[in-house]
Amino acid sequence: MAESMPQAAREIASGYDLTGAALDLGALLWDGRCLPEAPIRIPLSMLNRHGLVAGATGTGKTKTLQLIAEQLSAQGVPVFLADVKGDVSGISAPGRPGERIEERAGQVGQEWEARGFPVEFYGLGGIGPGIPVRATVTDFGPVLLSKVLQLNPTQEQSLGLIFHYADSKGLELVDLKDLRAVVAFLTSDEGRAELKGIGGLSTATAGVILRSVTAFEQQGAGSFFGEPEFDTAELLRIAPDGRGLVSVLELAAVGDKPQLFSTFLMWLLADLFHDLPEAGDLERPKLVFFLDEAHLLFTGASKAFLESITQTVRLIRSKGVGVFFVTQTPKDVPADVLAQLGNRVQHALRAFTPEDAKALRATVRTFPNSAYDLEEVLTGLGTGEAVITVLSESGAPTPVAATRLRAPQSLMGPVEAAALDAAVRSSPLYERYARAVDRESAFEKLSAAKAEPPPRAPDEQGSPEGQTSREGPEGQGSRESAGDRDGSLVRQVVGSGVFRSLARSVGTQIGREITRSLFGTARRRR
Repeated sequence: MAESMPQAAREIASGYDLTGAALDLGALLWDGRCLPEAPIRIPLSMLNRHGLVAGATGTGKTKTLQLIAEQLSAQGVPVFLADVKGDVSGISAPGRPGERIEERAGQVGQEWEARGFPVEFYGLGGIGPGIPVRATVTDFGPVLLSKVLQLNPTQEQSLGLIFHYADSKGLELVDLKDLRAVVAFLTSDEGRAELKGIGGLSTATAGVILRSVTAFEQQGAGSFFGEPEFDTAELLRIAPDGRGLVSVLELAAVGDKPQLFSTFLMWLLADLFHDLPEAGDLERPKLVFFLDEAHLLFTGASKAFLESITQTVRLIRSKGVGVFFVTQTPKDVPADVLAQLGNRVQHALRAFTPEDAKALRATVRTFPNSAYDLEEVLTGLGTGEAVITVLSESGAPTPVAATRLRAPQSLMGPVEAAALDAAVRSSPLYERYARAVDRESAFEKLSAAKAEPPPRAPDEQGSPEGQTSREGPEGQGSRESAGDRDGSLVRQVVGSGVFRSLARSVGTQIGREITRSLFGTARRRR
């Protein structure tokens, strides 16, 4: 560390003087100067302690994600990125050298080399480029689906009861038409008796849910749910050369459905949490997961949804997964979640309006005490600059450091569509997930049950000798006993098509009862 640096700058830089493996973020900014002899770094072992990347539009958040993802990959750590605007795909291709790159590298003391990184491209529901990512409605769960359908808390609880009914009857909800079929059955004349058996679920509420599901399906959202369901273990893969695989979910084609894709990101995270074993503190995380457009997760979220996010973030660290929320200001993230984000990269904020000024002051209060005037610094940062504080190797917060960030080594922009499509089709996962499968599930079972003819009444069936079932001499009938009437009723109920269909379903369900955890998600490995 250069002795010529001001004392305050030396004290800040000393907090980033690490001994173990680390990611190089950039160089310290102090008093208008960039100090390449004072690198700002984040310990690799602290990447599972979660983080926040925030800043106004156009300040460089996406390039920061790219920079961190590249270095994680190089260290053998898999990464998940959501490409909301369609400009992250360039991480798969080497960057283009130029005057601006050379200037930035010189300023921060970076030995820049053009490099591409191993990438797997995914597309939500097969819309847009990428290997299709789908989830079954059963495994997606009622809490997440309620967020997508924008149900109120009462309707969310009612949807949970519908899922419970389907689970208990073995009616597998693979896609939206399955859920629609179950709700339609429960609101039908034949199914109202079943509806009454589900505590607290009214016909009116079930009808609202049915209309919401139908409208959602008509908006083209049906393709996001179905099979083959995506196995989130694919996100943990390592490339043959030992680098971590970067999984990029291409979302530009579904940008008009922000509630859907943000909630799907949460499903991926919840599914990982459900499946991964406890790992404790690791030298390097198993996966670093970036939740882009994080504010969409919390807008209009129910109490149950917020509690599930908080619990997931709190507990998934011990399973070796780091989560970074990406949004504009820290106030977009609830306090209980924000308190768990020890690594912070805050890009510039603007203060053009009173509301902006209020958000700026709130952001400053979320940082530790600093040698900077943070309100001034945060409004004066340039593109590719940020205020940073992370967790040191001992787990203590590092000093707040204004930083000029390094330049990514990969292409800062999208790859050509033909190159992306070729990468998708050459993937070993393409054949596994490309073709949607529509197997027998709730819709088919209920449709088959409805199509079965009702059994004939006993007096229509006749005896083996062709005689009537009446007893008594010379055609003089006698009244049926109460026991006969009860037996006839039981035979009619047991013989009904819906009862037989549900009985078959329950038979297939024995031994694999669905267990729901956070967000009401469920995993049943087949």
